Amino acid sequence: MFVWNPSLREKMDQTLRAPFFLAEDVERLQSSYNSGGLEAIMPLIQEKINALNNTELHIAVTGESGTGKSTFINAMRGLKNTDEGAAEIGNVETTMKPTKYQHPSFPEVYFWDLPGVGTVKYPAKKYLSEMNFQKYDFFILLSGDRFKEHDTILAKEINLLEKKLYFVRSKIENSFHVQSGIVDKETELEKIRDNSVYNLEKAGISQPAVFLVSSYQTREYDFPTLNETLANNLNDIKKDVFVKSLPNTTVKVLAQKRDQLKKRIWMLATLSGGVGAVPVPGLSFACDLGILVTGIIEFRTYLGLDDASLQRLANITGKPVEFLKAEVKTPLMGEINKEFIKRIVVGSTFVGISVAEVVLNFVPVIGSIFGATSSFALTYSLLNKVLDELTENAQRMVTAAFATS
Repeated sequence: MFVWNPSLREKMDQTLRAPFFLAEDVERLQSSYNSGGLEAIMPLIQEKINALNNTELHIAVTGESGTGKSTFINAMRGLKNTDEGAAEIGNVETTMKPTKYQHPSFPEVYFWDLPGVGTVKYPAKKYLSEMNFQKYDFFILLSGDRFKEHDTILAKEINLLEKKLYFVRSKIENSFHVQSGIVDKETELEKIRDNSVYNLEKAGISQPAVFLVSSYQTREYDFPTLNETLANNLNDIKKDVFVKSLPNTTVKVLAQKRDQLKKRIWMLATLSGGVGAVPVPGLSFACDLGILVTGIIEFRTYLGLDDASLQRLANITGKPVEFLKAEVKTPLMGEINKEFIKRIVVGSTFVGISVAEVVLNFVPVIGSIFGATSSFALTYSLLNKVLDELTENAQRMVTAAFATS
């Protein structure tokens, strides 16, 4: 039986951190393993995987009417305004009560379109009393030109709740001053941003985060920076939930998704040697083929390689979905079942199993507590190689999707 020792604890404290597990979670893993072995920790790991798949994220988008909240929400979900399920847009105030929109692939992600503040129905004081601000994980406050008194009132109220608030200047593509047909975009953007920050600080908002975006050009301006900032300010699990919801607009987004998925692999590898493990023909050990099947399918969806995500990307870019699929050249896009897993495990280029591949620094808890069993090493190695293969194909597809003729 494994016994915890100070040198191992010190090593783990210095170099190993279990993704998605707090310090007390790691203590539970260690204690459960010491008392009941590998089988005892599997429910704890499965519990964490369930949390990754089911934790809800509620994002509030607010601001005065006419600032483009609906179009912004559609852009965040990878939808055009004309797509099925898109938030309704209009020249008048279309949102009369908080309206939620689920992500089309990940229904645990909710975007809330809040009524515009400062309207006849929702003057500022009534707005503050009727909106349930506590339910939202963070707020995005939109302005179409400049942030006004109503915006600062909202900002101060949100700050009192100790919630994250991000100021977004929407429709930024319309904000450039054209002089003799020449526009220095970077200089103009810096002026707009500095002016927004100055006015907000003058109104009593400390260190406001201001982003300049176009909901029609999500690869440009501050849209990529906004999404990266939103993700980095969330805790581990909610960051994972948010990152997987991001539309595939850049190769950097896909790299973020790959990094998040890599954090899950050690947990799936641990479960693969459990109760559901079965012998693999041609190999001398067992693994859970069902976990591998589910893992690969989930990786594809997370990376936006499922049919629905590909169609949304085709809609946004104006490229035929068949063109996008042609850029993805991997057998992993076909039907994934247990027979397929057996074929790629035995003699496949995907797997070259050796315990030496499982570097402790990348396998927190399991590497230091349990060692690398054959079934663990198989699943760990296979899923890492599958993930790299899918990511490379997805990045090639995105590059082609947004390439200009």
